[in-house]
Amino acid sequence: MNRVLILGATSPIARALAIRFASDGAHLYLAARDADEARRVAEDVGARAGVSALSGTFDAADFAAHDEFIRHVATTLGGLDGVVVCFGTLGDEDAAQTDPTDALATINQNFTGAVSLITLAARHLEQQRSGFIIVIGSVAGERGRKKNYVYGSAKGALATFTQGLRGRLAASDVHVMTVKLGTVDTRMTWGREGALLTIAPTKAADLIYAAYRKRAEVVYVPWFWRLIMGAIRLIPESRFKRVSF
Repeated sequence: MNRVLILGATSPIARALAIRFASDGAHLYLAARDADEARRVAEDVGARAGVSALSGTFDAADFAAHDEFIRHVATTLGGLDGVVVCFGTLGDEDAAQTDPTDALATINQNFTGAVSLITLAARHLEQQRSGFIIVIGSVAGERGRKKNYVYGSAKGALATFTQGLRGRLAASDVHVMTVKLGTVDTRMTWGREGALLTIAPTKAADLIYAAYRKRAEVVYVPWFWRLIMGAIRLIPESRFKRVSF
């Protein structure tokens, strides 16, 4: 039985993933900033999957509390076999481009907070020489667009960090999977561009879970974003800086 921590458990994709893990017999700890909502999600997942799920709270930007939090989760679950990183925020891009406080808040919520928690969890998994880490990133990190480069830079850095981590943990038989997520129909993306390419959170969760079961290392969700981003990476910088998409 896998003992799995899901960070950012109140997001629609995280909820759907939690049900899939629980249905396969995993023992879950669902964590989010909102303790009450995390508890409600845990109760819902438990009812749907016919298991009990634990819940708790964490703050991605409270770095000093992360070590104690990971230790608490491992103790409460009776061990830790896997971590799924689902949290993040688009933030206020306009403000982030002119105010360093907003820029750093976006970076902390999407990159440095994740690095802190992943590093602590990775240390635990490396010592036991087994387990997995799934990091849900974004195709926004593939190239710096003028519309969302603060958010995109955080996701790009997270992908690079995860790639290096995958190499380091390979010798310890710890599976690290990077998810480059396209536009998903959630509250975070409502009203933004790219609506024609959105997919439902449950479908995204299905694709992510299937890739995890196959021990994929880098997966685009949905698959066609690999082609789209491949084409975008080929655009010369002299032209790319002028595009508005």
